[in-house]
Amino acid sequence: MNDDNKELLNKHRYFLKDSIRKTINFAYTDQNQGIRPPPIEKPYSPDKPRIELPKIDWSQMYNINLVNAIGNRESRRMYSPEPLSLEELSFLLWATQGVRFISGVNAFRTVPSAGCRHALETYLAIFNVEDVTQGIYRYLPLSHELIFEFEEEGLKEKVIKATMGQTFAGRGALTFIWSAIPYRMEWRYGLASYKEIALDAGHVGQNLYLACEAIGAGTCAIAAYDQEYLDNLLRLDGEDEFAIYIAPVGKI
Repeated sequence: MNDDNKELLNKHRYFLKDSIRKTINFAYTDQNQGIRPPPIEKPYSPDKPRIELPKIDWSQMYNINLVNAIGNRESRRMYSPEPLSLEELSFLLWATQGVRFISGVNAFRTVPSAGCRHALETYLAIFNVEDVTQGIYRYLPLSHELIFEFEEEGLKEKVIKATMGQTFAGRGALTFIWSAIPYRMEWRYGLASYKEIALDAGHVGQNLYLACEAIGAGTCAIAAYDQEYLDNLLRLDGEDEFAIYIAPVGKI
């Protein structure tokens, strides 16, 4: 390894450390300056079609043994042509970003987040879900609904292209795509935000893996993708919001 590469490696390893926290005067974060926090949920047009998701006692419907779910968990890239039901999709969304309760400016969810900031939004490229038209949707956790964002011709192929040719990304019933809205975390933590956002994405991904085991489905999280192409596909600005993690889901 030449010296230039070693220097770059050491520079980027810094991202994994929490040393930056020692350099920040948190008195000057927007939170401590009295600036109102950003919205818990990305705003949306009330004119867009929405789908109310089933709200069920999941413990009665998907009562899988946790030890079995953890023991059987693996990355699955082969999916059957069977569709997911709306109830199953509702469960996966609840398991990954569902809101348990709201207190003040915080929404406490089914996954942990640094400072309860929850900087992620959930988009879905839906291909084969019962009673749901193909297209791009976004999850509204506060009301447990799906909002239809737009229809996209050749969506499967474009999702595959966005993941640099990983064909399984477009061969399931749907593909989760999580975006980050960094300011939700920056408002509280400033420059210490970015490692926290990455850790939050990992929490969400693991919940999806375990929830898939409960419904006889599989997933395989993807972190290798064409950033600019995927942001453009989702119609994100790539600065204040951008894609950060992907996971196709299908029956196995």
